[in-house]
Amino acid sequence: MKKIAPFAAFILICSLTVVLVAMKAKPKKIIFFGDSITQAGVAPGGYVDLIKKALEPSKYEVIGAGIGGNKVYDLYLRMEEDVLVKKPDVVVIYVGVNDVWHKQSSHTGTDYDKFIKFYQALINKIQTNGAKVVVCTPAVIGEKKNRANELDADLDKYAGAIRELAAKNKLALCDLRTLFTDYNTANNIDDVEKGVLTTDRVHLNAKGNQAVADALLPLIK
Repeated sequence: MKKIAPFAAFILICSLTVVLVAMKAKPKKIIFFGDSITQAGVAPGGYVDLIKKALEPSKYEVIGAGIGGNKVYDLYLRMEEDVLVKKPDVVVIYVGVNDVWHKQSSHTGTDYDKFIKFYQALINKIQTNGAKVVVCTPAVIGEKKNRANELDADLDKYAGAIRELAAKNKLALCDLRTLFTDYNTANNIDDVEKGVLTTDRVHLNAKGNQAVADALLPLIK
């Protein structure tokens, strides 16, 4: 018996180690799914990078999946490869600026009714895949106050559609449209079209990235 006991103890320790490793929770996988704003967001100081640094690496895995120029139907077309196969726990959808902006700049935007249909299809597929969805309204195309930017009316309309989809599907909503317009109303003293939260009317500067990160962090946690 004395010869068997050490071996039995060794087997017991190995078994317990295997059980403990199996019981250790895997980090929650969060994918940020969007356009060039998200693509830039993974760079140092970007909103995805800031969120990643604010979360415990042992508890969260943060992945950026942004591609410049993308609209809602582009996200739908690459969703399988860039999101679903990675089996995320949470997907943050941040899209809409190009759907509005490109209607004017290159006539390749997204009609309002199609925008809603593609967005709902995104939500359906991601949820069916087992992930929770957080949606963001598009922030700004120009930072002038009092709805003085050329595309403010359209951007408000598309942001409104996302709010309705969030309510309909009972999703967490990050209302960046309201956040940015309110901030500019209070802080854009010279009523400039860029340079407050953006570098070029659309893409985020340091303050803009921090604002987005601060708004999303509580929803992700």
